[in-house]
Amino acid sequence: MTEPAPAPPFLLRRDDPPEGPARLALGGRLELAQAATLWAGLGAALARPAPRGLEVDLAGVEVLDGAAAAMLAHAAEAARCAGGEVRFTGAAPDVAELLAWHARAGRPCLRPAPAGEPILTHVGRATLAIGRETREGLDFLGQAVRAATAAVRFPRTVNWRDAAAVLERAGADGVPIVVSIAFLTGMIMAFQSAMQLKQFGAEIFTADLVGISMTRELAPLMTAIIVAGRSGAAFAAELGTMRVSEEVDALRTLGLCPYRYLVFPRVAALVVAMPLLAALADLVAVAGGLFVALLTLDLTGRAYLVQTQQAIDPVDVVSGLLKAGVFGLIVALIACERGLHARGGAEGVGRATTSAVVTCLFAIVAVDAVFAVLFHVYGV
Repeated sequence: MTEPAPAPPFLLRRDDPPEGPARLALGGRLELAQAATLWAGLGAALARPAPRGLEVDLAGVEVLDGAAAAMLAHAAEAARCAGGEVRFTGAAPDVAELLAWHARAGRPCLRPAPAGEPILTHVGRATLAIGRETREGLDFLGQAVRAATAAVRFPRTVNWRDAAAVLERAGADGVPIVVSIAFLTGMIMAFQSAMQLKQFGAEIFTADLVGISMTRELAPLMTAIIVAGRSGAAFAAELGTMRVSEEVDALRTLGLCPYRYLVFPRVAALVVAMPLLAALADLVAVAGGLFVALLTLDLTGRAYLVQTQQAIDPVDVVSGLLKAGVFGLIVALIACERGLHARGGAEGVGRATTSAVVTCLFAIVAVDAVFAVLFHVYGV
């Protein structure tokens, strides 16, 4: 035999006299603990129409908290929207004040508006952040060099299995996108240059333009940008997640150097993968130019390839592959540094990943400009 449900500690009764407005009497303790029962009772009491209005008598209310006041105000507003007039009567001063506060629209915020940060404070905070990041970057660079030296002296302490996996992800898995972009870039350059050279009957020099520009400049630059977006973001996200989840601290507890165990394999894999991808981009870009020559120009495939071979010097290819290796080193170091210094949970990992990609792109272009100046000075 089930026991009857206990009676609620409040009174809710509606009377509909023949004349005058309907009357809804409330009494007792109206608190959050009785919210479900109070809400159901209010819904049933207000469901019936009150053509002459509804008077809510709160004289018997002993306690009214914020949750119950909010429900009363919401129920009264819903009844008014349905076309009935609702008035609260008999409420004690504290009950009436709390109910009026909830019923009032457009309530001002009780907290003062936060004061704007002075410009000097903002500049000082940004300066301190730049100094902190510079110090962390220099510390990371020193630790990375130290780990690389130890790895050369004791190669068995390096996680070469991880390096092979990173080489596959950064190299082999990136081949499709590198090939596609290099082929399309070679086609675009051939189309654009052929339109101008054709006016002078010099279509054959399209091979020179495509071959030299791709091997010396565009192939390593585009490959570095692709790798920064793919592998750089992946490195920063992986190491950032390990940092915020305290896996890096666990490695230190086990006596393993994070720089030798996590950073060095990624740097070595990317330094090896970048020149290989750049060399592949060179070949595919020349193939894209050859495709355009066969399609739109009065050139044979043999003539185009012979002209490309005569135009490209081995120094052009070697300089491009050298830049690709340096770009790979820069991308790996920046991405790992941002990841290992991530802080602030998942949001911090996202910030570190974004910062890694942006910084990598800026560094690639800046270093490429330095290479251009040096090659020009030394006549390379």
